[in-house]
Amino acid sequence: MDLDTNVAHPARVYDYWLGGKDNYAADRAAAQAAIAAFPGVISGVKANRAFLGRAVRFLTAQEGIRQFLDIGTGLPTADNTHEVAQRIAPDTKVVYADNDPIVLVHARALLTGSAGTTSYVDADLRDTEKVLQEAGHNLDFSRPIAVILLGILQLIPDDDEPYAIVEQVVDAVCPGSFLVISHPTGDIDSEAMTEMARRLNERSAPAQMTLRSHDQISRFLDGLDLIEPGVVPVNRWRPDQPQETDTSDVPNFCGIAKKS
Repeated sequence: MDLDTNVAHPARVYDYWLGGKDNYAADRAAAQAAIAAFPGVISGVKANRAFLGRAVRFLTAQEGIRQFLDIGTGLPTADNTHEVAQRIAPDTKVVYADNDPIVLVHARALLTGSAGTTSYVDADLRDTEKVLQEAGHNLDFSRPIAVILLGILQLIPDDDEPYAIVEQVVDAVCPGSFLVISHPTGDIDSEAMTEMARRLNERSAPAQMTLRSHDQISRFLDGLDLIEPGVVPVNRWRPDQPQETDTSDVPNFCGIAKKS
């Protein structure tokens, strides 16, 4: 993928929201327009990142997962998937996949000190066969794999058949594997989220955000064994600290499910 700094890219917009510096004027403009529409976006992306950490810890420590395929990983920040998993189990293998050239540069830096347990696929989720084939160079698909799809499925429009894509990925992994998803929704703070998505879509062609409902997001996990507490806002999935009763729900649903 060629680097076009005049058009916002989701990975770099997300980087700006998390306080990173690997973004350009177009990314910052899109990110700021989104904040103006929905100021809660900053706390939302931080909650999504915190869910990633909890999910990886759960899968590594409690479920014994030693292989992760993190698709649409974005730019690295604190507590990336391999860092969280390998603190618990140093032998854990992690394959990242993304299609932004800047992400690739950072990925190469990550690989330098990873002792061969971390690798990177330069591909879009929609090029599913390439992602799976290249991931197979480092992951053993005859053993359980946790597939992570955080903040990526909303960028797959209905015309590109996102459910079929997820089904293809799930079909490729063996029983005992897990699927982890998060996806922004219009069910919570509907007006602000709809306006935020509109502003991002104006500035991020061809990447377009599709907000989906709780039922539509849950459908990605159909046929799998859903882990409690089910499909919930990211801040409600097994929080590390008891939450205050007035804590607002983040308009981003998540879930973890196991292939039996």
